[in-house]
Amino acid sequence: MSQVTLVTGASRGLGYAVAVELARRGAHVVALARTVGGLEELADEIEGLGGTTTLVPVDLTDDAGLARMGRAIFDRWGRLDVLVHAAAHAAPCAPVPVTAEKDFDRSFAVNARATQRLIVMCDPLLKATPLAQAIYVGDSRAGAGNFGAYGASKAAGAAIVQSWRAESAALGLCVQTFEPAPMPTAVRARFYPGEAWDGLTPVAEEARRLVALLDETAS
Repeated sequence: MSQVTLVTGASRGLGYAVAVELARRGAHVVALARTVGGLEELADEIEGLGGTTTLVPVDLTDDAGLARMGRAIFDRWGRLDVLVHAAAHAAPCAPVPVTAEKDFDRSFAVNARATQRLIVMCDPLLKATPLAQAIYVGDSRAGAGNFGAYGASKAAGAAIVQSWRAESAALGLCVQTFEPAPMPTAVRARFYPGEAWDGLTPVAEEARRLVALLDETAS
């Protein structure tokens, strides 16, 4: 029986690469992202590998959309084996005093509040199967200059996940945080325009490292 895996932020970057790697290993990938075009490209690549996927074009801040997704996963499979939460909102870099209100609010809506709402939807599905796993893609730039909105909201998301991990430890659900090495992604380019990508770690390599963490924990 194939693993049922949910990957957020699956239309680009690390989320996309993780979805491909999981499909390559035989998992059915439920791919969530806002960008329909990116999801369709992902589906084409996974089908080319002989894999299967279900596309969920939903904004993480859409509570009703997340609820519909959770219900659909329950109705079809009755469980979720793996959650990889890679989606994040990358607000423009700016000093705290001049950070736009809309950028600050969007950062916390996606990176913190939506993380909690995603857990609400996925927790019972994960706990419906033995040895389920969840991985949150973290970022340690909290407190760095010009990363006030992004860093603080990602730190808040990480704290929520850490609490969930403590609550789930005795219930058979393994919750972990994974911090990738710097990679050549669109988000990286937004944060560090003009940076040479020669020394950055390929996204596919970090995806393999994340999936290997799942394998290691399961063994």
